[in-house]
Order: sequence, then C-alpha cells, then structure tokens
Amino acid sequence: MATLLTPRQTRAMLLASFLFSSAFSVGNSADTSSTYHTTVEEVRLTFVATDEHNRTLDALRPEDFAVVDDELVIRKFRSFTRSDESTLDITILVDSSESVVSHFRQEISDVLRLISESPIADDNLSVVAFGGTRPTTICAGNCRNSSPTEQLFALSAQGATPLFDAVVFAAKKISERRDPLVKPTIILFSDGADTISRNSNADAVKAAIESNAQIYVVDLNKSLSSPSASSNLHRIADATGGRYFTMAEGAVKVWSGVLEDLHASYVVTYRLPIQDSAFHPVRILPTHNLNLRFRCRSGYYQRTAN
Repeated sequence: MATLLTPRQTRAMLLASFLFSSAFSVGNSADTSSTYHTTVEEVRLTFVATDEHNRTLDALRPEDFAVVDDELVIRKFRSFTRSDESTLDITILVDSSESVVSHFRQEISDVLRLISESPIADDNLSVVAFGGTRPTTICAGNCRNSSPTEQLFALSAQGATPLFDAVVFAAKKISERRDPLVKPTIILFSDGADTISRNSNADAVKAAIESNAQIYVVDLNKSLSSPSASSNLHRIADATGGRYFTMAEGAVKVWSGVLEDLHASYVVTYRLPIQDSAFHPVRILPTHNLNLRFRCRSGYYQRTAN
C-alpha cells in the first residue's frame, strides 16, 4: 500500500535528490574534464580564381562556384569575402645538397635577390638550407636585418638531400607562429630529389596543409631533365594551392606570383559536412563559366580540440 506524503515531505525529498545529483555531477566533472572534446564546425577555405588566360578575377560571386568536400557538393556558404591576410610569413628553403652542385651559385643568387627585393617591409622572413642529414636555419624572422649573404655564400653543395624533412620542418615552424592575418608561405628551391628524409612526400604535403602554408616551387632541373623529381615538386605546389616555376623564370617571377595571390585571394566558409577525423579532399568547380580555374589546398584534416 502506497504511503501518501505531505507537501512538506515531498519538497524535502526533491531537495535531497537535487543535492545528491549535483554532488555526483561535480565529482564526475573533476574526473572527466581532461577528456572533454569539441569539434570544428566550420571550414575556412582560401583560394584564387583565374580565367582562361590565367588572369586573376576581381569580381567573383558566390554563385559562380561550388565546393566539393569529400564528394559532397556545397553551394550554401556561411560567408564569402576577399582574404583578410595582409602580410606574409615567408620561409625560403634552399637546396644545398650535392645534387644541385651544377647550378648552386645561381640558386644562391636568386635567393639573395628574393631577400633584397621583398616589397613588404613587415613580412617575417626566414631562410633554411637543407643538405646532409637535416635542415639548417640560416636566419629566422629577421633576414633583412641580419643579412644572410655571408652564410649563404659560405654554403657548399654537398651531402644527401632531406627535401621532405625540410618541408616538414618549415611547416611546423610556421604552425607555431600562425596568425590569421598573415599568409604563411614557403618558397622552395629544389631539383625534387630526396635521398635521406625520414618523411615521405605525403608527409611533407600533410604538414604543409596542416600549417595552411602555400608552397611556391622553383624547379632547379635544367630543361626539366628529371621528370620524376619535377613531378614531386608539382605535387607539393598543387596540393598546397601554390605555384610551380622553372629555374629560368627566376626570383622576379616568384615574387610577382606570391604577391598576386596575396591580393587576389578569396575566403569561403561553410558548415563542416561530415563529423569525423579523416582527411577531407576539397575541390572548387565553376558553375556557369567553365573557363574559370580555382587554385586552393587539396583538402584539410579535421581536428578534435581538447
């Protein structure tokens, strides 16, 4: 037979139940705070649009393109604007291995020209040489003030080629100082050969994508004499939304490409389509004018924040 409780007894039981559940919740929160997770809900994609003559577009509209994210077509965007990145964080990677000995002095001359002719005074500029077993920092963040001329001319082209390790090294350094108003940029001088890296080409691309750095490649192969090595460089540039240049095009062409992309980039954001931690391959396709071309990173890695 059920016992009827008075209103006063009922209120007392409810209060006791509330206090017990609150205490239990607080006790558990201390145990689980270190495993709290949240997920990224928005994708931010920076890209450059060009016409059939490879000229950048200044009047692109959101209805002119669609994003294909892991084979899911996205045309409803949260935002679409011009990029707000106004300065550059530049790392120049100099191949100083024995495989580039025949044109090493031209490479050094081009690197010094890049440093001296940098048109934006506020940029963060670093130089890293790779030859032997590991990359070596020549100057970091203040190359215009500390003039790396003597150090670069003191280098000799010798040793093995840790190309992929150098890209990973530069990408990690860039990630450590990431600023949303600064465009991370790697200018890579290389013949595309790698003889000693612990990392693979895929590892190098992944690190660059995670750092959001665009890689502008200068291929040191004269007359493109090594197609397989040059294909490594094409792959790195394409996957990061950068550009590929031949050695004959030189430093001036590289600077014009970097600056053109800085001022012509767009940013689109959209809701994360799939909640998982896998790599999301990304493409941008035209919707009306099929002559349009889009250059952006090849995808992104969804990360879970603790």
